[in-house]
Amino acid sequence: MDTRNSEKIFSYLEKIHARFEQISAELSLAETVHQQKKFRELSKELFALKPLEEKYYPLKKNLLRLHDAAGMLAAAEEKEMTDLVQEELAVLNQEKEALIAAVEILMVSDRSEDSRNAFLEIRAGAGGDEASLFASDLLRMYTRVAERKKWQAEIISTTISGIGGIKEVILYIKGTEVNKFLKFESGVHRVQRVPATEASGRIHTSTVTVAVLPEVEDVEVDFNPKDIRIDTYAASGPGGQHVNKTESAIRVTHIPSGIVVTCQDEKSQHKNKDKALKVLKARLFEHEKSKQEESIAQSRKSQVGSGERSEKIRTYNFPQSRVTDHRINGRNFNIGFIIDGDLDDLVAELTESHVRAQIEQKIKSMIA
Repeated sequence: MDTRNSEKIFSYLEKIHARFEQISAELSLAETVHQQKKFRELSKELFALKPLEEKYYPLKKNLLRLHDAAGMLAAAEEKEMTDLVQEELAVLNQEKEALIAAVEILMVSDRSEDSRNAFLEIRAGAGGDEASLFASDLLRMYTRVAERKKWQAEIISTTISGIGGIKEVILYIKGTEVNKFLKFESGVHRVQRVPATEASGRIHTSTVTVAVLPEVEDVEVDFNPKDIRIDTYAASGPGGQHVNKTESAIRVTHIPSGIVVTCQDEKSQHKNKDKALKVLKARLFEHEKSKQEESIAQSRKSQVGSGERSEKIRTYNFPQSRVTDHRINGRNFNIGFIIDGDLDDLVAELTESHVRAQIEQKIKSMIA
């Protein structure tokens, strides 16, 4: 680790420590306690800063000991003393490297985001019927991921295509660090394979878009109920023989943004409304976050990709039995494992690439 980078990272921790102390002092004031919104916001910020704050004193102590040991080495005249100090320096440098590595990970982590449950929106793109069939495959893949992780997966809404594929489906996944694992899935997924209906054996290319929307709390999304229009209508599709007799399906429209959410999978109108509102809040949260990210300079974006849904992130090549993630250079993955929901190795590499790129950007901004 470059000494200058170490100093910059410690300088970054000093700023975190100062902010942590400031927030702690504000939270102890009676006037803050009585301002619920401010108290909640400050508490959330304190929670986010705590992991980095916990590294401040250990790193400060380590750097002071390294400084003292370097002074002793410069003053040492006997070989025995020189050897002892060099041994201590080696141990202290190893300790520093471990601390710096831990700080770097924390610098690009967001516990509040990583711990969220998530909605997965899967939509058939280019490719007609084959795209809708692949959308079904991706739904099964993410359902298998949830099973492997011991998460709960629930379908919120489904639109079926004419041949039994899926035009659009919203899957709600609840569990430990769901968003942390799935956040890199947003984007365009491309499939290359021979459709069952293709007599000539020609390889067909189609696409499916996936959007991962973190679940949000009510207090995080502020909208006027007057901006919401709720319509009811008779549901259709599988299971519709029962629900077609009543208007149990729900369509929620957020008028200012134009965002529309429909839900018809439950027989209860009330349950459909609750689910649709949850999805709407997640989309509004993502909508606001996207507007903020648009103002960020291109040079500060992660090398893994900005997460824009228009990006082609992955290709599933069935004839060659491989999956290529275009954000990872030089490695393909076994398509059988991936389609069966075994994404651990793939996600680990994406996470590592993302972390390294983000750290480089953080260090550059601190050194500049």
